[in-house]
Amino acid sequence: MGKMFVEGSMAVALGASLSRPDVISAYPITPQTHIVEDLAKFVADGKLNCEFVNTESEFGAASVVLGAQAAGSRAYTATTSQGLILMSEVLFNVAGMRLPLVMCVANRSLSAPLSIWTDHQDIVTLRDSGFIIMFAEDAQEALDLHPIAYRIAEDKRVQLPVMINIDGFLITHTFEPVDVPDQAQVDKFLKPYVPFQALDPKKPYTMGAFTEPAYHMDVRYAMHKANLDSTTVIEEVCAQFEKDFGRKAGGLVDTYKIDDAETVLVAMGSITGLLEEAVDAMREKGKKVGVLKIKTYRPFPFEQVRKHLAGRKQVIVLDRAMSAGFGEILGGDIKTALYGQTGQPPVDSYIYGLGGRDIFIPDIEELVAKPNPGTHQSEWIGVKYDLLED
Repeated sequence: MGKMFVEGSMAVALGASLSRPDVISAYPITPQTHIVEDLAKFVADGKLNCEFVNTESEFGAASVVLGAQAAGSRAYTATTSQGLILMSEVLFNVAGMRLPLVMCVANRSLSAPLSIWTDHQDIVTLRDSGFIIMFAEDAQEALDLHPIAYRIAEDKRVQLPVMINIDGFLITHTFEPVDVPDQAQVDKFLKPYVPFQALDPKKPYTMGAFTEPAYHMDVRYAMHKANLDSTTVIEEVCAQFEKDFGRKAGGLVDTYKIDDAETVLVAMGSITGLLEEAVDAMREKGKKVGVLKIKTYRPFPFEQVRKHLAGRKQVIVLDRAMSAGFGEILGGDIKTALYGQTGQPPVDSYIYGLGGRDIFIPDIEELVAKPNPGTHQSEWIGVKYDLLED
């Protein structure tokens, strides 16, 4: 198709459509709605040969795509925030049944108070579901991750579902130029779906059955190990995508000006673009700063984090979510990965941007300039503490 100037939601819909799903089911919820509206139009206009199933809720949509995958179809859904939480019971089943579903989450805060704006509270709440969890930085990567995600999920070494995360409004409602591949290119990269196992009345099969204590832990361990081991497949598939399409997308991590960096900023999602601009500004002032982008959050890229952060003078982690009563989430993961390692650097963690609050380059520069690295733990950026006293 070539270059197009499209809304981020359209880029997602194009990526999903090019992956040739057999069944799509979703329920509209801001800021995800445009994604499924675009997909529904593709189906209605005959541009996508697919069954689009309208449901009464996100729980229903998740149940439809679970059933479709179990019956041997390639399925797709998308949601956000409260809709993701409503899906959660079904999504744990999807992962536990080892169904290679792909879905997109337009990341948004969770109530209360009600906010339709972006943060990562919804997806981190599902981080232990068993899904492979990937983050897109922009609309191009959001498009590209769809065929990548299906190829990873359907690999017989993996057989796990994948969530593609995009920041609500910041990506979903922003227009960007994207390179849209031809259908033939995607078909060459992503072969037709051949299910590893599927429900068939002629060959009865049981999925997600009741287990006794003697077996349950073993099944959960097998899913956990498959998630950990998927790192090899993720790297293989993303390297093949870069070879076939001439651009990078996905992977476990990515870096920016990190080779000689004394301070490394760590984050995931659309903020990594802002961090690159901040790094450029600080480099002009003689400060050696770089960025480590977490592209795949689960399985967590332990080895890559250790490789890129060992020996640094300071690591600053930016979390767009929080664990109430504890604080950091991504920051805690980074500290766990580095614990006890040779050259373990001091790690500072900050919580930013909840409910869509903006963060700017001067804010980033201020974090880097703070004295006493390693003493700033789960600090909140931009909170108006006077509100607590009213």
